[in-house]
Amino acid sequence: MTAFARRARATAARMHPELSLVSFTLLGHLEHQGGCRATDLAAHYTLDKSTISRQVGALEKAGLVERRLDPADHRVHVLHLTERGHEVLAQVGAARRVAFQERLAEWSGPDLAQFAGYLLRYNEAAERETEGE
Repeated sequence: MTAFARRARATAARMHPELSLVSFTLLGHLEHQGGCRATDLAAHYTLDKSTISRQVGALEKAGLVERRLDPADHRVHVLHLTERGHEVLAQVGAARRVAFQERLAEWSGPDLAQFAGYLLRYNEAAERETEGE
């Protein structure tokens, strides 16, 4: 395992003990999309359906995700965050903000402004990339 992977896993565990980095990512995607099918998650992350199925099963077992019938097509189930899933995701978001504040506490105003500019530029490029999907 690389140093980056170890650091990412340790960070995820500090943010919330129930969530792996993958779980956090899937929950964030479901929240952002307002729900989606498991096959959509598999396609978005280019993962095998069985891998997504295991991850979603764990999230369901933890009470963070639920399946609902698609109102437009009752043959399809759509994954949605439960109330608890929204709460856990909010807790993780708050913990991440605290961590960022601690890391950036000693940065100067100009450094923060430059960093913010780079993040905006990065996010705009990522948004353009996802618009093409």
